[in-house]
Amino acid sequence: MVAMWPVRQFEREMMMHKTASCLLAAVAALSLAAPAHAQDASAEEMAKKLSNPIASLISVPFQYTSDPYGGTNDGATANRLNIQPVIPFSLNEKWNLITRNIVPVIWQNDFPSAAMNESGLGDITSSLFFSPKEPTAGGLIWGAGPVFLLPTATEDVLGGEKWGIGPTGVALKQTGPWTVGALADHIWSVAGNGDRANINATYLQPFLSYNTKTATTFAVNTESTYDWRTRQWSVPLNFMVAQVFKLGPQLLQVQAGARYWATAPDNGPEGWGWRVQLTLLFPK
Repeated sequence: MVAMWPVRQFEREMMMHKTASCLLAAVAALSLAAPAHAQDASAEEMAKKLSNPIASLISVPFQYTSDPYGGTNDGATANRLNIQPVIPFSLNEKWNLITRNIVPVIWQNDFPSAAMNESGLGDITSSLFFSPKEPTAGGLIWGAGPVFLLPTATEDVLGGEKWGIGPTGVALKQTGPWTVGALADHIWSVAGNGDRANINATYLQPFLSYNTKTATTFAVNTESTYDWRTRQWSVPLNFMVAQVFKLGPQLLQVQAGARYWATAPDNGPEGWGWRVQLTLLFPK
Protein backbone atom coordinates (compact mmCIF):
# COMPACT_ATOMS: atom_id res chain seq x y z
CA MET A 1 0.00 0.00 0.00
CA VAL A 2 1.12 3.55 -0.69
CA ALA A 3 1.36 5.60 2.53
CA MET A 4 -1.04 8.51 2.42
CA TRP A 5 0.36 10.41 5.43
CA PRO A 6 3.30 12.10 3.58
CA VAL A 7 0.90 13.23 0.83
CA ARG A 8 -1.56 14.67 3.33
CA GLN A 9 1.26 16.36 5.26
CA PHE A 10 2.63 17.89 2.05
CA GLU A 11 -0.83 19.17 1.08
CA ARG A 12 -1.31 20.77 4.51
CA GLU A 13 2.07 22.47 4.40
CA MET A 14 1.51 23.74 0.88
CA MET A 15 -1.90 25.15 1.89
CA MET A 16 -0.43 26.77 5.01
CA HIS A 17 2.51 28.35 3.19
CA LYS A 18 0.30 29.51 0.32
CA THR A 19 -2.09 31.22 2.74
CA ALA A 20 0.73 32.83 4.71
CA SER A 21 2.49 33.97 1.54
CA CYS A 22 -0.69 35.55 0.18
CA LEU A 23 -1.34 37.42 3.41
CA LEU A 24 2.25 38.59 3.71
CA ALA A 25 2.24 39.72 0.09
CA ALA A 26 -0.93 41.66 0.79
CA VAL A 27 0.67 43.28 3.82
CA ALA A 28 3.73 44.32 1.86
CA ALA A 29 1.91 45.55 -1.24
CA LEU A 30 -0.89 47.37 0.53
CA SER A 31 1.44 48.99 3.04
CA LEU A 32 3.28 50.65 0.16
CA ALA A 33 0.03 52.26 -0.88
CA ALA A 34 -0.84 53.45 2.62
CA PRO A 35 0.98 56.81 2.74
CA ALA A 36 -0.87 58.05 -0.35
CA HIS A 37 -4.25 57.51 1.27
CA ALA A 38 -3.66 57.64 5.01
CA GLN A 39 -4.28 61.40 5.22
CA ASP A 40 -7.99 60.79 4.52
CA ALA A 41 -9.92 61.93 7.60
CA SER A 42 -12.23 58.91 7.32
CA ALA A 43 -9.22 56.59 7.50
CA GLU A 44 -8.10 58.23 10.76
CA GLU A 45 -11.62 57.86 12.14
CA MET A 46 -11.74 54.19 11.11
CA ALA A 47 -8.39 53.49 12.79
CA LYS A 48 -9.78 54.85 16.06
CA LYS A 49 -12.99 52.84 15.70
CA LEU A 50 -11.01 49.66 15.08
CA SER A 51 -9.30 50.16 18.44
CA ASN A 52 -12.77 49.78 19.98
CA PRO A 53 -14.00 46.14 19.88
CA ILE A 54 -17.64 47.25 20.08
CA ALA A 55 -17.61 50.21 17.70
CA SER A 56 -20.69 50.58 15.48
CA LEU A 57 -18.74 49.48 12.41
CA ILE A 58 -19.11 46.47 10.14
CA SER A 59 -15.70 44.84 9.72
CA VAL A 60 -14.40 41.48 8.54
CA PRO A 61 -10.87 40.68 9.80
CA PHE A 62 -8.85 37.78 8.38
CA GLN A 63 -6.24 37.10 11.05
CA TYR A 64 -3.41 34.61 10.44
CA THR A 65 -1.28 33.50 13.43
CA SER A 66 1.63 31.08 13.62
CA ASP A 67 2.87 29.70 16.97
CA PRO A 68 5.86 27.40 17.62
CA TYR A 69 5.65 24.67 20.26
CA GLY A 70 8.20 23.48 22.81
CA GLY A 71 8.87 20.61 25.21
CA THR A 72 8.12 17.22 23.75
CA ASN A 73 6.45 19.03 20.85
CA ASP A 74 9.56 21.04 20.02
CA GLY A 75 9.61 21.90 16.30
CA ALA A 76 5.84 21.65 15.90
CA THR A 77 3.77 24.62 14.70
CA ALA A 78 0.11 25.56 15.05
CA ASN A 79 -1.23 27.93 12.40
CA ARG A 80 -4.64 29.55 12.61
CA LEU A 81 -6.68 31.69 10.24
CA ASN A 82 -9.44 33.40 12.22
CA ILE A 83 -12.28 34.88 10.20
CA GLN A 84 -13.88 37.39 12.59
CA PRO A 85 -16.91 39.27 11.23
CA VAL A 86 -18.19 42.07 13.47
CA ILE A 87 -21.73 43.27 12.72
CA PRO A 88 -23.58 45.94 14.75
CA PHE A 89 -27.35 46.28 14.97
CA SER A 90 -29.23 49.34 16.19
CA LEU A 91 -31.84 48.23 18.75
CA ASN A 92 -33.25 51.68 19.53
CA GLU A 93 -32.11 55.27 20.05
CA LYS A 94 -29.92 54.33 23.01
CA TRP A 95 -28.64 50.78 22.47
CA ASN A 96 -26.65 48.75 19.94
CA LEU A 97 -26.20 45.01 19.68
CA ILE A 98 -22.69 44.12 18.49
CA THR A 99 -22.15 40.58 17.21
CA ARG A 100 -18.59 39.25 17.13
CA ASN A 101 -17.82 35.79 15.75
CA ILE A 102 -14.54 33.89 15.52
CA VAL A 103 -14.40 31.15 12.88
CA PRO A 104 -11.00 29.39 13.10
CA VAL A 105 -9.35 27.39 10.32
CA ILE A 106 -6.38 25.49 11.78
CA TRP A 107 -3.25 23.75 10.45
CA GLN A 108 -1.06 21.75 12.85
CA ASN A 109 2.28 20.44 11.63
CA ASP A 110 5.32 18.43 12.78
CA PHE A 111 3.92 17.16 16.08
CA PRO A 112 5.54 13.88 17.26
CA SER A 113 2.07 12.37 17.54
CA ALA A 114 0.68 11.87 14.04
CA ALA A 115 -2.85 12.30 15.41
CA MET A 116 -2.07 15.95 16.19
CA ASN A 117 -1.07 16.78 12.62
CA GLU A 118 -4.51 17.70 11.37
CA SER A 119 -6.12 20.63 9.62
CA GLY A 120 -9.66 21.88 9.34
CA LEU A 121 -12.30 24.00 11.02
CA GLY A 122 -12.09 24.59 14.78
CA ASP A 123 -14.80 25.46 17.30
CA ILE A 124 -16.64 28.74 16.61
CA THR A 125 -17.03 31.36 19.34
CA SER A 126 -19.93 33.82 19.06
CA SER A 127 -20.28 36.87 21.34
CA LEU A 128 -23.18 39.31 21.70
CA PHE A 129 -22.57 42.71 23.29
CA PHE A 130 -25.41 45.01 24.31
CA SER A 131 -23.79 48.44 24.33
CA PRO A 132 -25.03 52.02 24.90
CA LYS A 133 -24.66 54.18 21.80
CA GLU A 134 -23.12 57.00 23.85
CA PRO A 135 -20.23 56.79 26.35
CA THR A 136 -20.91 57.49 30.01
CA ALA A 137 -20.39 60.98 31.46
CA GLY A 138 -16.85 59.91 32.31
CA GLY A 139 -16.16 58.74 28.75
CA LEU A 140 -16.42 54.99 29.46
CA ILE A 141 -17.51 52.79 26.54
CA TRP A 142 -18.86 49.40 27.58
CA GLY A 143 -20.84 46.39 26.46
CA ALA A 144 -21.92 43.06 27.95
CA GLY A 145 -23.86 39.96 26.99
CA PRO A 146 -23.55 36.21 26.41
CA VAL A 147 -20.84 34.23 24.65
CA PHE A 148 -21.43 30.85 23.00
CA LEU A 149 -19.03 28.04 22.08
CA LEU A 150 -20.15 25.89 19.15
CA PRO A 151 -18.58 22.42 18.59
CA THR A 152 -17.92 22.88 14.87
CA ALA A 153 -14.43 21.34 14.71
CA THR A 154 -13.95 18.93 11.82
CA GLU A 155 -11.26 16.92 13.66
CA ASP A 156 -11.19 15.76 17.30
CA VAL A 157 -7.86 17.45 18.08
CA LEU A 158 -9.06 20.82 16.72
CA GLY A 159 -11.93 21.27 19.19
CA GLY A 160 -13.47 20.19 22.46
CA GLU A 161 -16.68 18.57 21.15
CA LYS A 162 -18.60 20.58 23.75
CA TRP A 163 -21.34 23.20 23.66
CA GLY A 164 -20.49 26.14 25.89
CA ILE A 165 -22.02 29.33 27.22
CA GLY A 166 -21.10 32.14 29.58
CA PRO A 167 -20.91 35.91 30.11
CA THR A 168 -18.72 38.36 28.22
CA GLY A 169 -18.00 42.05 28.63
CA VAL A 170 -15.76 44.85 27.45
CA ALA A 171 -14.92 48.29 28.83
CA LEU A 172 -12.62 50.94 27.38
CA LYS A 173 -11.86 54.63 27.26
CA GLN A 174 -10.58 56.65 24.32
CA THR A 175 -8.68 59.83 25.17
CA GLY A 176 -7.11 61.68 22.25
CA PRO A 177 -5.03 59.14 20.31
CA TRP A 178 -5.04 56.60 23.16
CA THR A 179 -7.36 53.65 23.71
CA VAL A 180 -7.12 51.56 26.87
CA GLY A 181 -9.47 48.82 27.97
CA ALA A 182 -10.12 45.13 28.46
CA LEU A 183 -12.35 42.38 27.09
CA ALA A 184 -13.20 39.26 29.09
CA ASP A 185 -15.39 36.20 28.98
CA HIS A 186 -15.92 32.93 30.79
CA ILE A 187 -17.19 29.75 29.17
CA TRP A 188 -18.59 26.63 30.82
CA SER A 189 -19.44 23.55 28.78
CA VAL A 190 -23.12 22.56 29.10
CA ALA A 191 -23.48 19.63 26.69
CA GLY A 192 -21.53 17.54 24.22
CA ASN A 193 -19.38 14.43 24.07
CA GLY A 194 -19.31 12.89 27.56
CA ASP A 195 -15.91 11.33 26.88
CA ARG A 196 -14.27 14.74 26.40
CA ALA A 197 -13.06 17.00 29.19
CA ASN A 198 -15.44 19.67 30.45
CA ILE A 199 -14.64 23.31 29.64
CA ASN A 200 -14.28 25.89 32.41
CA ALA A 201 -12.10 28.71 31.09
CA THR A 202 -11.66 32.45 31.58
CA TYR A 203 -10.39 34.66 28.76
CA LEU A 204 -8.82 38.07 29.48
CA GLN A 205 -7.69 40.58 26.85
CA PRO A 206 -6.40 43.89 28.23
CA PHE A 207 -5.36 46.20 25.39
CA LEU A 208 -3.60 49.51 24.79
CA SER A 209 -3.26 51.32 21.47
CA TYR A 210 -2.08 54.63 20.03
CA ASN A 211 -3.51 56.04 16.78
CA THR A 212 -1.63 58.60 14.71
CA LYS A 213 -3.12 61.25 12.42
CA THR A 214 -1.95 59.18 9.44
CA ALA A 215 -4.25 56.28 10.52
CA THR A 216 -1.37 54.15 11.82
CA THR A 217 -2.05 52.21 15.01
CA PHE A 218 0.52 50.86 17.47
CA ALA A 219 -1.04 48.27 19.77
CA VAL A 220 -0.13 45.83 22.52
CA ASN A 221 -2.41 43.30 24.21
CA THR A 222 -2.53 39.89 25.78
CA GLU A 223 -4.94 37.07 24.94
CA SER A 224 -4.74 35.22 28.24
CA THR A 225 -6.73 32.10 29.08
CA TYR A 226 -7.00 30.46 32.48
CA ASP A 227 -8.15 26.83 32.50
CA TRP A 228 -9.84 26.27 35.87
CA ARG A 229 -9.88 22.52 35.33
CA THR A 230 -6.10 22.16 34.93
CA ARG A 231 -5.29 25.43 36.77
CA GLN A 232 -2.98 26.59 34.00
CA TRP A 233 -2.47 29.93 32.26
CA SER A 234 -1.80 30.52 28.56
CA VAL A 235 -0.50 34.07 28.05
CA PRO A 236 0.66 35.32 24.64
CA LEU A 237 1.72 38.99 24.37
CA ASN A 238 0.97 40.66 21.03
CA PHE A 239 2.86 43.64 19.59
CA MET A 240 1.18 44.98 16.45
CA VAL A 241 1.37 47.82 13.92
CA ALA A 242 -1.62 48.54 11.67
CA GLN A 243 -2.46 50.93 8.83
CA VAL A 244 -5.83 52.04 7.46
CA PHE A 245 -6.07 53.19 3.84
CA LYS A 246 -8.28 53.10 0.78
CA LEU A 247 -8.14 50.99 -2.35
CA GLY A 248 -10.58 52.81 -4.58
CA PRO A 249 -13.76 53.16 -2.51
CA GLN A 250 -12.86 50.29 -0.16
CA LEU A 251 -11.42 51.03 3.28
CA LEU A 252 -8.97 48.42 4.55
CA GLN A 253 -6.67 47.89 7.48
CA VAL A 254 -3.51 45.80 7.24
CA GLN A 255 -1.74 44.70 10.42
CA ALA A 256 1.44 42.79 11.22
CA GLY A 257 3.47 42.03 14.30
CA ALA A 258 5.05 39.57 16.71
CA ARG A 259 3.75 37.64 19.70
CA TYR A 260 5.64 36.18 22.65
CA TRP A 261 4.40 33.37 24.86
CA ALA A 262 5.00 34.53 28.44
CA THR A 263 3.59 31.30 29.82
CA ALA A 264 1.75 28.23 28.55
CA PRO A 265 1.01 24.64 29.61
CA ASP A 266 3.86 22.13 29.40
CA ASN A 267 4.62 21.09 25.82
CA GLY A 268 2.47 23.98 24.57
CA PRO A 269 3.37 27.09 22.57
CA GLU A 270 6.57 28.87 23.53
CA GLY A 271 8.90 31.60 22.31
CA TRP A 272 8.09 33.99 19.47
CA GLY A 273 5.31 33.65 16.94
CA TRP A 274 3.91 36.08 14.38
CA ARG A 275 0.61 37.45 13.13
CA VAL A 276 -0.72 39.28 10.07
CA GLN A 277 -4.24 40.55 9.54
CA LEU A 278 -6.28 42.06 6.75
CA THR A 279 -9.56 43.76 7.70
CA LEU A 280 -12.30 44.84 5.31
CA LEU A 281 -14.24 47.88 6.58
CA PHE A 282 -17.82 48.77 5.75
CA PRO A 283 -18.75 52.06 7.45
CA LYS A 284 -22.46 52.80 7.72
